Parts: sequence; structure tokens; C-alpha cells
Amino acid sequence: MADSLPVMAIATRTSPLAMAQARMVQAQLAAAHDMDDAEGGFPILGLVTTGDQITDRALLEAGGKGLFTRELDRAQLDGQAAFAVHSMKDVPTHLPDGLELACVLEREDPSDILLTASGPGTLESLPQGALIGTASLRRQAQALYARPDLQITLLRGNVGTRLQKLKDGPITATFLAKAGLKRLGRPEGGWPGLSFEHCLPAPAQGAIGITIRSDDEAARAALAPLNHAPTALAIAAERGALEALDGSCRTPLAAHAAFADGRLHLTAEILQPDGRQRWRADETRTGIDTLEAARRYGVELGTRLRRDGGEQVEAILTGTQA
Repeated sequence: MADSLPVMAIATRTSPLAMAQARMVQAQLAAAHDMDDAEGGFPILGLVTTGDQITDRALLEAGGKGLFTRELDRAQLDGQAAFAVHSMKDVPTHLPDGLELACVLEREDPSDILLTASGPGTLESLPQGALIGTASLRRQAQALYARPDLQITLLRGNVGTRLQKLKDGPITATFLAKAGLKRLGRPEGGWPGLSFEHCLPAPAQGAIGITIRSDDEAARAALAPLNHAPTALAIAAERGALEALDGSCRTPLAAHAAFADGRLHLTAEILQPDGRQRWRADETRTGIDTLEAARRYGVELGTRLRRDGGEQVEAILTGTQA
């Protein structure tokens, strides 16, 4: 098939992790189509996104998670790239017209790791009043729910930047996704992940998704061998919960699904930003074998959480809580 494929560029952010993920996709595409020259067949187009340029404030203030995909979307719609490689947790629940999610790779371990200057940590092991650096409202709320005495400060930047700031102090600890550390080949990727009881991951954390133009059948066919159906079903359910719970950066929510032996288990939660209260629901269903069915399952569970939380959850979602 290699001889019949046109050159198809891969758009990606230029952060070290994004480039590592794009190279993974490039290598898998080349292997799937017996190409010796991966760069010649699937060149990588690195783009600096608006989100990459903002390091001094929370994403909510700047416009939300779409800041990490806007330039990649434009490159695809303008015809500069056939594919865009995304960390799925950064992808809005609704894509721009003309684009669609065509492939999800098998997911890496989605758990968070808590890093301290001396090694791996747990929320329980941190000293009283410890200062945690994070830009994630979810991680902030989860940490405060488990340990109300902790202090939180804004910390953004790529993995290297955050680890250096941790060494320099005064931050005691920070969170990083285990999947990213493993893909970068960092030794911290082998550290134990945090328990889902305290730190349920962000929806779609640890998963890589690839978007295409909806009318690009050649790109769709090229990606088909890479798609991992169990991961795709799990991600669809998690993003369904995200959709029902208004998945903006102002909402501390988490979701994780796993598909095995014909059963799809989904857990979702929403918290108050200060960690004072948490609402969580989980369920296992059988007979879910399409992406739309998985999405509806997630929407139903998220809607149930929203109903159970009543006025308090609505206040969180609308940003009107006291």
C-alpha cells in the first residue's frame, strides 16, 4: 500500500511530549504500511499553539483547553496536514466542523504521579501544610478533598520546567501524568501511580487521538490499522461524562473507563474547587460495542452525577458557587 499513499503530514505541538507522541504515530503509520522512509511519507509539522505560549496564568483565564488544539485544527482545515496528534485530555468534546476523531491508540497508564524533590510521594505522606504546584483545577480539588491542610500554587510549563521548579523550591510536590513521563523515557515514569480513590484521572488521560478532515478517506484508511477499539470505547464513555458535566477548565471533574471481557466500567466524579465536597458515581454495563453507545453511557452517568449534586453542582458548573 505504501506506493499508493500520498505524502500525509502530521501536525503536532512542539513540546517535547507532543513531539514524542507524533513520532510514535509516525513510526506506527510507517510500520503499518511497510514504509522505510517514515519522514518522507509522514512528515511532522510542529506548531506552537496559543496554550503553549501561556505559562503565567490558568487556562480558564485564557480561554480553556481548546487553546492547545486551535492551531492544529487550522493546519488541517487549510490542507497543511492530513493528521493532527493530540493528547486526548486536551481535546474539546466538540471538534470544529470538518474535523473528526478517526483513531485512538492503545492507552498508556492513565494515573497521576505525585513527585517531590526526594522522589515519589503520596498525598497522605506530605507534611502538614505542604505547598503543591499545579495548574489543574481537578488535581487541586482532589488534593484538598483528601488533605484540606494543603496549600496550592499555580505551576505550569512542560515536564522539565516543572521538575526544575520542584527542585528549586519552595514547592513541596507536583503532579504529572505517568503516561507522559513514560513516553518521554524519564525514570519517573516507572514510579507508582496514585490511587484512583484520591486521584481519578482526567477524562481521556493517557490516550493519544488522531484527527482527520471528515472528507479525507485516504487519511481514514491509513489510520485504520492503528485504532485500538477497547481504548476508543473507554475514551468515548469518559468524554460522554465530560460532555454532560460541562467539560470546561473551570470544572474539577474526572472520569475513567475500562473495557474488558465485553464489560465497560465507568467511574466519574465532580468536586468543589476547594475540595470541600465530592460527588462520584460508577457503573458497569455490557452490550456496549459502538462509540455512540459508549458516549451515551457516559452522558447518562454524567447526567446522573449532575442530578445527584443538585444546586451545588449546578453552581460549580456555572461558576456561581459561594
